[in-house]
Amino acid sequence: MAFARQLEIATSGRGFTDITSQVEGIVRASEISAGLVNVFILHTSASLIVNENADPDVRRDLERFLADLVPDGDPRFLHTAEGADDMAAHVRSVLTATSLSFPVREGRLALGTWQGIYLWEHRRRAHSRSVEVTVLS
Repeated sequence: MAFARQLEIATSGRGFTDITSQVEGIVRASEISAGLVNVFILHTSASLIVNENADPDVRRDLERFLADLVPDGDPRFLHTAEGADDMAAHVRSVLTATSLSFPVREGRLALGTWQGIYLWEHRRRAHSRSVEVTVLS
């Protein structure tokens, strides 16, 4: 049995949006007691991560690290149609993840105590992002 829903997530520009509660809501609505949930972002300049949900410094450190690793406006980039952050955003999404899977146990998303699911916007300006969530029994 499968159950699927799409989330529309508004971002405010580069940074993280916690989508854990929205994914948990879809898992509950599925009424599937044991299985797997897949979360997939339908974009090439944003990504998904699972990471610490308690200390926001972790996310700030991740952003700083990736900014050093993949700087906006790198002169090697040819693809700059939408600005200096265009190709950098694509590289950042390739280095992270566009799809994540988690166990479903007793009708709930089985995450560790300090884990959260985040949409990581890699563009500087705000976007509307679509995330497909599929729960499988």
